Amino acid sequence: MSIAYWCLLVAAVLPYLLVLAGRAGFAGYDNRDPRGWSAAQTHPRARRMYAAHLNAFEAFAPFAAGVLAAQAAGVDPGRIAQLSVAFVVCRVLHGAFYLANVSTLRSLVWFVGFACVVALLALAALAAA
Repeated sequence: MSIAYWCLLVAAVLPYLLVLAGRAGFAGYDNRDPRGWSAAQTHPRARRMYAAHLNAFEAFAPFAAGVLAAQAAGVDPGRIAQLSVAFVVCRVLHGAFYLANVSTLRSLVWFVGFACVVALLALAALAAA
């Protein structure tokens, strides 16, 4: 189960790394109003990384719930680990494709990551039944 917990850690930290990447190299960052600064950005890279940051936060809670529910229901730890690693890989690629402005691949890895979450929750439901 250790692998899945490490994946939870990576997924929890990822939104912060994405927002740092979105702010890097842009002058005028205002730490007194970081959300206002992000919302006012017109540079496409900064806007994409902020969107990736928000999306990573949105994806974390269902993933965490899926991992913990699957573990609590007694799902095979190896299967939980596989789905967790796949999810994290998809989320890292999602951020990279957002940065590179490759929307089709970004959407594809988002969908695969979402499918991992659905699988974790479904396996938990089946194991608990």
